Amino acid sequence: MDTGIKGYAETTVNESNIAASVGSGLLDVFSTPSMIALIEQAAASSVSPYLEAGQGTVGMRLEVDHLAPTPLGEKVWAETELIAIEKRILTFQVTAYSEKEKIGEGIHKRCIILNDRFLEKMNAKYN
Repeated sequence: MDTGIKGYAETTVNESNIAASVGSGLLDVFSTPSMIALIEQAAASSVSPYLEAGQGTVGMRLEVDHLAPTPLGEKVWAETELIAIEKRILTFQVTAYSEKEKIGEGIHKRCIILNDRFLEKMNAKYN
């Protein structure tokens, strides 16, 4: 895996991803948690073809500014670019857009994991 890998994910603002529905506010606008999920989807899917069998990635840090509101019915999308690899830590430059403007930007870090080992460790804590 090398830096420069780009990711993309899109959705339409609807009743399931507005602030009033996800508990992050009272307005019918694209929610910050939904924008974050879209960014994570773009980043995770961009690197998944480069992982070995049994590996995955998990989000571990997100520093994002939500710059502008987006109303119901508008298309929104996230673009990511892998800008650094430090052992198992992947760092992405991330940007989110509506059809009118940039709505978010920041940095996202993901960690490469062994899926089974990750789940075993978690289950050991909770069982």
